[in-house]
Amino acid sequence: MKLAIRGGSPIRTRPFTAWPIYDGREAAGLQSVLESRNWGGYPCPNDLARELGRQFAAHHGASYGVAVTNGTVSLELVLQAADIGYGDEVIVPAYTWEGTAAAVLFSGATPVFVDVDPSSYCLDARLIEEAITPRTRAIIPVHLGFRFADMDAIMEIADRHNLFVLEDCAHAHGGRWREKGAGSIGHAGSFSFQTSKLMTAGEGGMVTTNDIELADQVIRLANCGRPPRRETSGQPALGHNYRMTEFQASILLAQLERLEEQTLLRETLATSFERSLNGVTGISLLPRDPRITRQASYHYVFKYHPESLGGIDRDTFVAALKAEGIPCDGRFYEAVYRSSLFEFAAEKFPAWAAGRHDFSCPVAERAGYEESVWLPHQIFLGTETDVADLAAAIIKVLENIEELSGYEDERIRTQRMSRAQRALLEAKPPY
Repeated sequence: MKLAIRGGSPIRTRPFTAWPIYDGREAAGLQSVLESRNWGGYPCPNDLARELGRQFAAHHGASYGVAVTNGTVSLELVLQAADIGYGDEVIVPAYTWEGTAAAVLFSGATPVFVDVDPSSYCLDARLIEEAITPRTRAIIPVHLGFRFADMDAIMEIADRHNLFVLEDCAHAHGGRWREKGAGSIGHAGSFSFQTSKLMTAGEGGMVTTNDIELADQVIRLANCGRPPRRETSGQPALGHNYRMTEFQASILLAQLERLEEQTLLRETLATSFERSLNGVTGISLLPRDPRITRQASYHYVFKYHPESLGGIDRDTFVAALKAEGIPCDGRFYEAVYRSSLFEFAAEKFPAWAAGRHDFSCPVAERAGYEESVWLPHQIFLGTETDVADLAAAIIKVLENIEELSGYEDERIRTQRMSRAQRALLEAKPPY
């Protein structure tokens, strides 16, 4: 069967489920906010933002939820509220979105990159202690793709070394570890509501915590330094305006109503997909961890093994899979310390200029540049036919991989570019 990238017929010609999903609930909520003339984020939290924080926290088993402008900001605000700043080090996984490490820099601290576990692509808890120094104050485990970091081991290490744990849950809305919701296990959690995420208002973020003083300080920092309650005991602080609008909160309240249903559907179809690919040569699936008791699947990630496929590289495989009608990505994330999006003038961040830069994280580098393939979550919000087409396309490319030998054109070269380079090529003029 000739591959589509070589002129054959693609497996899939129909689009998959469109994202974001919306219905009359979002429309009614937006209309209600419009007519109320109460649109903004002040007073903070405003009515719907307060209700969103309450419901979202309850859904994840946390006591408090604070709605803010985006997920990077939510990370930064928590670090600042925990009094983590210049002179401090924060352990972060080397394989994640660059914003995780950027938030550490924005708070004035130094990110220390630790490699990820090859079985989950999440922070490898076995490597944390060797990275701890007298300056280490916090750990940011990232629940990546559709797996959790090992929160049992991470919390045990944090307790022994008196470290603050901030869960980056940008991929984990609705997920549970040993029946504990994402963002309720560490000292705080950070969620993103950016367009591609499992809940979205285009942009937005959420901080979850069981510590009322921390929640108060996050609100203070997001609300121009204003204390949220008369009883607030946190230190005065110079704050930003990082408030969520009522339009965003109204959309997210509707999105939250369907989160559990969507979570279960993704899990059902992902399980079916896995059954179709068990034992297929050339790829491997990330093993399931039984401690994940509710599976949040932001993207489904599997491993591609070029050494067993005649040396055809991952990016060529991804290009061939796209030609079969399957949305996917290879260099979705990179090893952060090598990423073009993590290039900046070091002197702008004194903590970074004075910190260590000799990071070597081979699992993260292999994942970013050779091995990982990412499938967007909306594929798993359709039908069994959708995942059957997905599996058939993967198998087709693998069984005809020799057709890709020597394949090289402008499409592949563009695919191999970094995300920043590709964005520049595709971007519209800013003015």
